[in-house]
Amino acid sequence: MIKLQGKKGTISISDAVFTNITGNAATNCFGVKGMAFRSMTDGLVHLLRKEAMSKGVQVIYNEDSTVTIRLHIIVEHGINITAVCRSIMSEVQYKVSKYTGIPVKNVDVCVDSVSNSKGV
Repeated sequence: MIKLQGKKGTISISDAVFTNITGNAATNCFGVKGMAFRSMTDGLVHLLRKEAMSKGVQVIYNEDSTVTIRLHIIVEHGINITAVCRSIMSEVQYKVSKYTGIPVKNVDVCVDSVSNSKGV
């Protein structure tokens, strides 16, 4: 949780806010099948439902009052992975800064799987 001190009091922004904004921004980018989660029990990558997107996002609070965001995604087969990741980085950085007012230092995108049209 990050706390901002204002003239009229303190504003607290929870991890859930960052993960929801990040998940929505990333999954709306072209070529992204969804957020990913690697199971500790079987080691397989699973496609997350909208309600569980927070499992695919990690928020790190930096000492300089910025955040670093690491997200795990599954991309569609046949797309340019570099272009999709750049698009996600730009979109997540813009949306998080716009909605929270907190500067984003880094957005790290981990592509965990490539999905064909039939499934993961």
